[in-house]
Amino acid sequence: MAEIIEITDLGAKELEPYVCTNEVQLKRYYEPKPGIFIAESPKVVRRALEAGYEPISLLCEKKYIDGQAQDIISACDGVRVYTAASDVLTELTGFKLTQGLLCAMRRREPAKAEYILKGCTRVAVLENVMNQTNVGAIFRNAAALGIDAVLLTKASSDPLYRRSVRVSMGTVFQIPWTFLEQPVPDYVRFLKEHGFATAAMALRNNTVSISSPIISRQQKLAVILGTEGEGLDQMTISDCDFTVKIPMYHGVDSLNVATAGAIAFWELTKNKDTPSG
Repeated sequence: MAEIIEITDLGAKELEPYVCTNEVQLKRYYEPKPGIFIAESPKVVRRALEAGYEPISLLCEKKYIDGQAQDIISACDGVRVYTAASDVLTELTGFKLTQGLLCAMRRREPAKAEYILKGCTRVAVLENVMNQTNVGAIFRNAAALGIDAVLLTKASSDPLYRRSVRVSMGTVFQIPWTFLEQPVPDYVRFLKEHGFATAAMALRNNTVSISSPIISRQQKLAVILGTEGEGLDQMTISDCDFTVKIPMYHGVDSLNVATAGAIAFWELTKNKDTPSG
């Protein structure tokens, strides 16, 4: 069973992952091996455990040990559970815990993009999307709307950063993803070599509508979303098979990248069978 430990020293070394606000430092915690990420809230931690991620320790508000975190603690056999009242945990971490639970977990070696693409017909590609909230929201949209995988360029924010994981509601553990090894815009050619038509979401005049049959009938399609503000690299747009625009009214010329992604995902997967349950 898990070992319950009352926190008496906020400076204890074993609590470092919960004190550290440098996500890159956590990512490199066991370098050269994969490092650590922090899962926040019971639902997110459950999804991480169900996906096979290994817990290192838990940080749990005392009142939830025999409540909403009880099943998680039971599932983490042999893992240390550090606990205290809410105000102590807020002092330790610097923020109020979402539903009183954090879990430090081991990262995995990232899969190769060519492996992930096998069997996929609809994938989302994030080119230099750096906002953690947007990355998390895109993952949640992609998972909910039937996208098979998410690929990211190296300048994009890591999906396992705490805010992204929390905003995604743990869907980062449910949908395959990895970082592309190819730089911008060379990855477009890589996608084409693996049989994918490429659709750049961009604000250009020479575009096709997201609802156009020429887009939906593509057997394998990669929808490419650009960074906040600047959008996609011009060479990326030029190299793609299609430039796609979402029709808008009242002079609105752009949408938040996560919102644009949700509309595109819905349009391109709406004919897929919706799973029951």
